[in-house]
Amino acid sequence: MGKSSKYVARKADENGFIHYTDEEHQIWSELYERQIKLIDGKACDEYMEGLDILNLPKDRIPQLEEVSSILRKKTGWEVAWVPALISFEKFFALLADKKFPCATFIRTREEMNYLQEPDVFHEIFGHCAMLTNPYFAEFTHTYGRLGANADKQYHVWLARLYWFTVEFGLIKTGQGDRIYGGGILSSIGESQYALSDEPEHRPFDIMNVLRTPYRIDIMQPIYFCIEDMKQLFDIAHMDIMSHVKEAKSLGLFEPTYPPKEDKMAS
Repeated sequence: MGKSSKYVARKADENGFIHYTDEEHQIWSELYERQIKLIDGKACDEYMEGLDILNLPKDRIPQLEEVSSILRKKTGWEVAWVPALISFEKFFALLADKKFPCATFIRTREEMNYLQEPDVFHEIFGHCAMLTNPYFAEFTHTYGRLGANADKQYHVWLARLYWFTVEFGLIKTGQGDRIYGGGILSSIGESQYALSDEPEHRPFDIMNVLRTPYRIDIMQPIYFCIEDMKQLFDIAHMDIMSHVKEAKSLGLFEPTYPPKEDKMAS
């Protein structure tokens, strides 16, 4: 959020229709086919149920209104067009208004396996199915309102809460840990790695989450697991900002990952 993007979101025409190329539709189709196989038995039931509700097209990029019309009926949410990366302020304001931001570009073939910027596949396939779940929807809405009203100094601390839930969250089930975070569900590498023996799975604790640093360009060494979806609803109704302020006063934990290489170093 807030950084420059090399991608340009496609704008709708006068009828609200976004035109994509045949190649872009083909990339969506290949991504969908690949991911739906990879997340079988890994995604949580709530996500798979949401995906059935959305009934996303498999052979083309869906129009935003197709998704919004279903979300409005289920939880009052909709998908909002954004140009690409946006500021924290704009991001929080959209969520507070029950609008999930979506940049309408899709990755190139050169970045099929890894993309730092959220594209239309990440936002729609990764996130929108969970927005059919009332607990998840309430958590995301409350998070947006908190961020919209918070001082800028707390934005990066709130970002960690979003990162370890909406983006990279896991949930405990009777069959083992499962995925609900859209950053995992839309990623070929992370969807296989997250439930392997390599990363550490920790029980969700809001103070630990807020104080845990992360990097966006590596596989996550730590994931936090909620007990069930209602826990997200309960978190939404905690005094989150008091925890944010305490976390800021205590500071971050030491990172469990290596420092990022300085490309300018010789």
